[in-house]
Amino acid sequence: MTVTPTVEIADPPPPSLWRNRAFNLLWTSQALSGLGSAMSNLALPLLTLGITRSPIQAGVVGTASAVVRLACQLPAGVLTDRMDRRRLMLICDAVRLFAYALLGFAVVTDRVTLAWIVITASLVAVFNVAHENAQFSAVRNVVPLVQVPDATARNEARQATVSLVGPPIGGLLYAAGRAVPFFADAVSYLLSFIGIALIRRPMQQERTEAREHPVREMIEGVRFTLTQPFLRSVLLIAPPINLAFNGILFAIIVILQQQGVSPALIGTTETIVAVGLLAGALLAPALARRVPLRWLVFGICWIGVALFAVAALLTGSILVAAPIALAIAFGPACNAALFGYQAAVTPDRLQGRVMSVIMLLAMSLASLASLLGGLFVQWWGGPGTVLAFGAILAVSAVAATFSKGVRDMRPLGEVTAPA
Repeated sequence: MTVTPTVEIADPPPPSLWRNRAFNLLWTSQALSGLGSAMSNLALPLLTLGITRSPIQAGVVGTASAVVRLACQLPAGVLTDRMDRRRLMLICDAVRLFAYALLGFAVVTDRVTLAWIVITASLVAVFNVAHENAQFSAVRNVVPLVQVPDATARNEARQATVSLVGPPIGGLLYAAGRAVPFFADAVSYLLSFIGIALIRRPMQQERTEAREHPVREMIEGVRFTLTQPFLRSVLLIAPPINLAFNGILFAIIVILQQQGVSPALIGTTETIVAVGLLAGALLAPALARRVPLRWLVFGICWIGVALFAVAALLTGSILVAAPIALAIAFGPACNAALFGYQAAVTPDRLQGRVMSVIMLLAMSLASLASLLGGLFVQWWGGPGTVLAFGAILAVSAVAATFSKGVRDMRPLGEVTAPA
């Protein structure tokens, strides 16, 4: 008797993301709205200064927006998991469109006031948080799970690009007319609305569980995050990273200004860092595919610590931006690893709430970055400040090295989210 050998045929790899219509529509719509946001984020403080002549009042606008973002994180997570995510993003785009169109109209008719600006910035912040949370949570439903790190890396590249080109465009538009950037941002939200409306693929799995009180659902999201080893690791790793990088970027500006460096050259340092972020975002998909996830997290944290030590030797010139830019260049790959794995270990019904917990802690610590940067420069000078932020980054490196949740990371194809 002849025995025919059994041949196992491996599943074919998923098609390229460039051929994924739903992802490309989502990516493009967010690129357009992100570009509009980058333009209006520059124009808002300029408009406030133009009508009040007060830097303090201009700071009030940014502070109000930041406080609102923090306050809305957890409720936005609950909303993302309760609503249809596509419908939620459409509502957010519509509200932001009208908010900036009305602000532009108020500027044109010379009726704009500080209160109007603060209300607009705060309202937009609410719907920014809800939209971002829904978008993050939707990614794992529009791309195969194994491609989530690649999709996250491409989103990082998108964000880096709009952060680099958006502010200069916003400045040019503001020079052409104070209302122009806000009308342009309204148009960007219209285009985003159209792009999302064209997506036909569901952005969440079918909901079968009964709804509970929103507070109970919020607590469920917090409890799940704290009981999962990997997610607990992210809560330890991400906040110091954000604090270190945001703090060092602010501190570099202060250090160079104290040394009498011209504003133009100080602006050059920001461009160097932005280029580093963009380069890293473009390389992130390849790194995420070729390097094991846990080694991405280990390596990027420790490489960042080493580069901060190098930067401490260069605080006397704009060359200090070079090692910082190189360190930041590894950030998108790290984000791709962390958020890709988060999507894998979290049930779809909890995606919004888990993401809201992570973002809340990461952003709340980063809100201290400017304050600590100024204090460190005053206490320890340039090199000491850079080393201090390097020590903060080392906290993440140590946490990543000894964290069981990171050490036990497996290929995404082997990960199964709990029910």
